[in-house]
Amino acid sequence: MSLTQLFYEQKINTDLDNLWKFISSPKNLSKITPSYMDFKILSKVPNEMYEGLIISYTVKPILGVKINWVTEITHIKDKKYFVDEQRKGPYKMWHHEHILIETDNGIIMKDIISYIPPFGVLGQILNVFFIKRQVEGIFKYRTEVLNKIFK
Repeated sequence: MSLTQLFYEQKINTDLDNLWKFISSPKNLSKITPSYMDFKILSKVPNEMYEGLIISYTVKPILGVKINWVTEITHIKDKKYFVDEQRKGPYKMWHHEHILIETDNGIIMKDIISYIPPFGVLGQILNVFFIKRQVEGIFKYRTEVLNKIFK
């Protein structure tokens, strides 16, 4: 069982209120997820997340195979950070911290993703050749989309 951690940082040219309004709405998740993932929210979601919110959705990360994923918003500090954790899904463990830092020139958004791939040793091999690259691609896409939204 090997934990992978990925760190991302992005400067976003907007104010804290606008960015928080966007990222705290589960309804915007599909906008920042690549279309090939065929991301679909199954549960009813509010306009703004809250601690304890359970979000159920499907994704198709590998060869169009649909996977159910359930996450919970476990921690929130308004306009500072939030954490989502997998409750059911493709990983043995998934923990994602979203951190916002206000500066004079926009917002620094940091992400810390900690996960353990499924399938033991096979999962570790898949992580080296596929899973980690796919997660990196999703965050590259998200960076590009957020840069376009907040020009």
